[in-house]
Amino acid sequence: MSEHPIRTAYIEANGLAFEVDMCGEGEKFALFLHGFPENKFSWRYQLPLLAELGYTAWAPNLRGYGGTSRPKGVAAYRMENLKADVAGLIDAARARGIKGPVTLIAHDWGGAIGWAFALSGDRPLERFIVMNLPHPALFLKGLKSWAQIRRSWYIFFFQLPWLPEKLFTARNAEAIAQAFVGMAVTESRFPESVLAEYRKSALIPGAMTAMINYYRASFRDRSGASALSEPPILETPTLMLWGEEDAALGRELTLGTEKLVKDFTIRYLPQVSHWVQQEAPEAVNAMIRAWIEGRPVPQAGPRGQLLIEGGSTAPERQGN
Repeated sequence: MSEHPIRTAYIEANGLAFEVDMCGEGEKFALFLHGFPENKFSWRYQLPLLAELGYTAWAPNLRGYGGTSRPKGVAAYRMENLKADVAGLIDAARARGIKGPVTLIAHDWGGAIGWAFALSGDRPLERFIVMNLPHPALFLKGLKSWAQIRRSWYIFFFQLPWLPEKLFTARNAEAIAQAFVGMAVTESRFPESVLAEYRKSALIPGAMTAMINYYRASFRDRSGASALSEPPILETPTLMLWGEEDAALGRELTLGTEKLVKDFTIRYLPQVSHWVQQEAPEAVNAMIRAWIEGRPVPQAGPRGQLLIEGGSTAPERQGN
């Protein structure tokens, strides 16, 4: 048994019941936000690390996923509600006596929520770690290029009623499994035992609609687009980790982030896919550990193999 076992509990926050994987009992608080079509299970390698580093770590199933409450209607999945969930979870941790500083760790759709929450300043964050999801202003700019529009075809497909749900849940949610193995570079990281977790989650009645409603709500809600033309500089120290073989999001979307974040560190992982924290957990964890401990963040070689710590192929930090 791990020195820091993962346990599951339900947390009331923002009027919803969140199914949360928890690890550690430290004074600091780490909140993990998963992506699509993942769930809290995607953080199984990182939760014990944060516990070891002195955190109480929570990885909730986001609204609509798994055993978490599933509000009906597209509007329930607008960004304003998703940010309120994050604030509510932080408040719930405070109510449980976890008073230390907050680190937000996010991937994919969780990264979109994480960026929006960090930029809003709704609750103070000590650190922000984001994986394979660009700054929203750079993503919006990228969507004006045909290269990124082609990669993002699924966003437009998800606007259709009922058909995406039908296709993604057919044949025991085979399309969900293929989303992982079809994009992964190292397919062995996604054996059937892992895929079964995501199949099962997607097949819960109503879950697939809720999961796709994130995309529907985002597509329809243009309220924040104008603010992204001149976004505020993010003051929260930020670490970005990026699997370079991301079939959905181009590496070019990361360029210029250093101009938008005061204290920015980025590490690319060659020959690693969009599912970076699951496909290269050893490298990802080493980078997170070094960054949190204030040491030089190691570089990654092919397939997530670490190079000499603080290698000379890229500066340690961009920006100030």
